[in-house]
Amino acid sequence: MKDIVQERIQIVDDQVDVPAIIDQLTGSLSTDEPFYVMDIGDIVRKHKQWIEKMPRVVPHYAVKCNDNEVVCATLAALGASFDCASKGEISKILALGVNPERIIFANPMKPSSHLRYANANNVKTMTFDSDIELHKIRKLCPDAKLVLRIRCEAERAQCPLGKKFGCDPVDEAPRLIKIARSLNLELVGISFHVGSGCQDFPIYYKAISYAKDLFNYAQTFGYEMNLLDIGGGFPGDKGTSIDEVAVIVNSALDEFFPDKSVRVISEPGRFYVSSAFTLITSVQSKRTCLNAITGSIDRMMYYLNDGVYASFNCILYDHQVPTPFLIGNQDGKRYATTIWGPTCDALDQLIENCQMPELQIDDWVVFPNMGAYTIPVASPFNGFPLPKIFCYISKDTWEMLNNLYPLAEENFCMPNGTELVVNFENAVCA
Repeated sequence: MKDIVQERIQIVDDQVDVPAIIDQLTGSLSTDEPFYVMDIGDIVRKHKQWIEKMPRVVPHYAVKCNDNEVVCATLAALGASFDCASKGEISKILALGVNPERIIFANPMKPSSHLRYANANNVKTMTFDSDIELHKIRKLCPDAKLVLRIRCEAERAQCPLGKKFGCDPVDEAPRLIKIARSLNLELVGISFHVGSGCQDFPIYYKAISYAKDLFNYAQTFGYEMNLLDIGGGFPGDKGTSIDEVAVIVNSALDEFFPDKSVRVISEPGRFYVSSAFTLITSVQSKRTCLNAITGSIDRMMYYLNDGVYASFNCILYDHQVPTPFLIGNQDGKRYATTIWGPTCDALDQLIENCQMPELQIDDWVVFPNMGAYTIPVASPFNGFPLPKIFCYISKDTWEMLNNLYPLAEENFCMPNGTELVVNFENAVCA
């Protein structure tokens, strides 16, 4: 397993109780370093929800969101497919035994060496959104199964993507279809991405309608396209739901793509992993800012052992607003508070202003919903260590995955620490 996954997966008899596990760990671990608690069952439940809510849409997990090996192996065992953006991500997923047909190379701008690697490893389905990319693909991967990425972006999204990727569905896409035909390339479908963390779900309906128009247009050039990729943008925090977007997507598919011969896929990332990871940090230092005239406290400032160069890069990269929770009895007067990370950079600010009771050195501060766009982007800037990941799975869930899980047997242990004998004969996922 990756070095960052330094603890074996713990199997517990009952359902994973994250608050109880946090209480146990904070009672025994040093406050020097932050750590994650990962609930594998949360990912399994998310997959079940997806299949129930959008049974026609095959999820291709966006590896960029969280490339933790346990995450990817769990989804591989469950039968999910994968959205990879680079040679490195493709290699990681292929190493789990995933069939290359279950991978879409969903980066419209691919380095030539990465294209060669994909071609050599039979990863043929890939996106594009420009004529120059088409010519590069024709040279390096002439038998690629091409998916044209169009731009149809939500007005409200955590991470808009339209400035960088996607062609205009009306003005540019028809021209690119003509060029693909002239180059004798295989065009199999249309893709779009409404923006990561979408908050404007009706945009999916509009994008799917654009895709239908382009399916019809491509048919005039002899293309019988059979793939629709509706991208990502699905919510994943605790308390959120995909019910609303599922109704819109299912309705649009029934209206525009009633023919079930068209395969529909998606690229969910945060939906699967956001709520599965809880980050536990601690107060390393504090500062009391006094009013120069009255001498009363104007503001409390706390310095945690994790920051924007590590787990909280999601503030910069993913525009997240972290929500802190405290452990133990924290009654008393509340103060205007600023929370900082541990590095020497003033950019390393987690929360500019909130109201909190006074904290002490070594107090624990918990942040839920920290599984998306955190771990894969973290760096040990200033020499601060990255958080360990403590993975937990219930015995029932483990038994369900037992014959499928593509992890080495030494990664598992029972609650009492004894080794667990696991049957991995069927570990490779076809």
